[in-house]
Amino acid sequence: MKRLLYLFLFLLISLPAQAQTTTTTTLSGTVRDAAGQPLPGVNVFLKTTFDGASTDSVGRFRFETPVRGSYVVQASLLGFIAAERAVELSGLPLPLTLVLKSEPHALGSVVITAGAFEASDEHRSAALNTRDVQTTAGALADVAAAFNTLPGTTRVGEDGMLFVRGGAASETKTYLDGLPVQNPYNATVAAVPARGRFAPTLFKGTVFSTGGYSALYGQALSGVLLLNSTDLAPETQTGLSATSVFLGASRTKRWERTSLAVTADYTNLTPYTGLLPQNVRWDQAPRGLATSVALHHRTGQAGMLKVYGTWTSQKFQIGQPSPEPAGTQTVGLRNGNGYLNTTFRSPLRRGWSLQTGLALSRDNQQLRPDSVRLRTLEQAVVGRVVLINDSAATRWNMKVGAEVLAQQVRQQVQPNVAEATMYRPAFSEKRAAGFAESDFQLTDRLAGRVGARTEYSAVLRRWNAAPRVALAYQTSENSSVSGAYGRFYQTPDNALLLVQPRLRFEQATHAVLTYQYTHDRQLLQVEAYHKTYRHLTRFDGRAPRNPLGYDNGGRGYAQGLDVLWRDRKTVKNLEYYISYGFLDTRRQYRQDPVAAVPTFAARHNVSVVGKYWVGGLHTLLGATASYGSPRRYHDLNHPEAGYNQGRLPSYQELSLNASYITRLFGQYTVVHAAVNNVLGRPNVFGYRYATQPAADGQFNRVAIGPTAPRMVFLGVFISINKKQPGDVNERPE
Repeated sequence: MKRLLYLFLFLLISLPAQAQTTTTTTLSGTVRDAAGQPLPGVNVFLKTTFDGASTDSVGRFRFETPVRGSYVVQASLLGFIAAERAVELSGLPLPLTLVLKSEPHALGSVVITAGAFEASDEHRSAALNTRDVQTTAGALADVAAAFNTLPGTTRVGEDGMLFVRGGAASETKTYLDGLPVQNPYNATVAAVPARGRFAPTLFKGTVFSTGGYSALYGQALSGVLLLNSTDLAPETQTGLSATSVFLGASRTKRWERTSLAVTADYTNLTPYTGLLPQNVRWDQAPRGLATSVALHHRTGQAGMLKVYGTWTSQKFQIGQPSPEPAGTQTVGLRNGNGYLNTTFRSPLRRGWSLQTGLALSRDNQQLRPDSVRLRTLEQAVVGRVVLINDSAATRWNMKVGAEVLAQQVRQQVQPNVAEATMYRPAFSEKRAAGFAESDFQLTDRLAGRVGARTEYSAVLRRWNAAPRVALAYQTSENSSVSGAYGRFYQTPDNALLLVQPRLRFEQATHAVLTYQYTHDRQLLQVEAYHKTYRHLTRFDGRAPRNPLGYDNGGRGYAQGLDVLWRDRKTVKNLEYYISYGFLDTRRQYRQDPVAAVPTFAARHNVSVVGKYWVGGLHTLLGATASYGSPRRYHDLNHPEAGYNQGRLPSYQELSLNASYITRLFGQYTVVHAAVNNVLGRPNVFGYRYATQPAADGQFNRVAIGPTAPRMVFLGVFISINKKQPGDVNERPE
């Protein structure tokens, strides 16, 4: 729970606060194109501040600012040349009329949407931004949990990670500011869902690619989650938080060109698990400490240096239901994780710019399932450099770059603490990748992207070559059709390489076709896809430590249809989205004896997410309803039915939350309450079977379910010395 500091965005930027008594200047007006037509969705703001607004459906805007003096108002919209106007702010209303000239040959006026759900500074309409992650009921500000409400994903409640279009969680990779993250989730044990290591307040935008992603990224058979961190912090302030599961504090200092942020969170669920019913026995409830430091420095007009470091430690011991005679299996966990991410970007000459970065990580995990002792130490360093030539005056751009990884994984396995037998598998990896990609525009309505990536793995002693291509056609002013095709490779999981390092790259081929309509705060995206898998790793499940039982003979496919509808227009103060995913998949990999539907795949997945602002109560209400059709499992008591032919009950969950905006001791305060699985539905995620049959020949089994019937969260978040934005009765944007 350490990363529930998500509500700071309420404190920092997202929700309205009590009206200020200080004098503000109101800027209002319209933005039109050269023909005099109103332009909706234009970003209008004061440069060097964070005050601004977007134009409505008829091109109007209005916002307030407390600053005084000479400033510059900028209006920008994709496909148009940005317009600027010098203004003098004195506290009197300031009406403005702005005109944007079109940029017919600017790259990006036709956006390739195939395979991506994007929410960034450039493309705000397609999916989940930071505030969405924080306010999605049921997500508790976890990035993966929020994105699990989008189409293309399957909600795997016992795991908590991202399972994309028939792929395992390990087949979706996380990148932070362009650098791959080796351990993006907190450590956990089987049947206890993991949370992401990063708080959503770190990010200014996210891109969730569920297929056909760019050649700039690799090592993912299914998809990538790209996290783009904020630049300079908006202001100096102090934050305090007290919740039912953690205590937190933060301090942010902002200078003209530099900002420094320090956070600390202490988590202890002992009081919580003692008060509320649990489905498991906590011998030691989860507890941990997390600290982070973020230093950002602007080196020029467009240059930025970012340094982010975090250290987390956690431990718990859980007693889970077991089908064996003892009735309970005890598992203890202790983990320490350190991560450092440093990136730098800067313009060069003749239209070129540089993006480079270096990341270090160290993860030390100790597991104690009953009498077994298992320690795994992973250490890695990854570097990346990208050169970009991107000029608005041409119809194409170019990105070229390289990425290198050095990784060491060591494990110590003691099968029985009462015996001296010990295994110490280990491997070292050195991997290098090169990539090139170009976006081009053939006409004002037709754009494309072509790229390729190649990698070499020292541990596998193999190369791969991965071509990628995408096209987009603008069918109307508000709609487009995109297609993407590509080949993707991934090194087998570390757990497999510890047993048998002489494997080969696993491979997937993606074909994606997308239709997108977006207009006046409404979005419809429909996507069909087909994936084929080759060279998946298989092993003998009866002897998982025998390296001779490993090969890359696994194959499979996944195909389906994803639909997303998002509406922020129809009902005042209400925004909602509905996602649906249909999945047809089958594969043979790992210990599967034959091709079958994976246990983590659901054929139908539906989520309905809504948020409603009640101005009179200064409260944001949220609700999420999720449904997943029955998943498969292998029923040992009915082997005649076939492998993985058992069916679990369907997954159903309703979650609610509410955030109340007020003042405490004169400071901006948010009181937040959330309840997951309000109805207490006993979802079943699978079964544990006994290792030996009982006297009647049947295998005893116990259901795998959530650790508690429902999750209840209460918290108070205070922001000290925060500038108070807007009127409390305004709808939050």
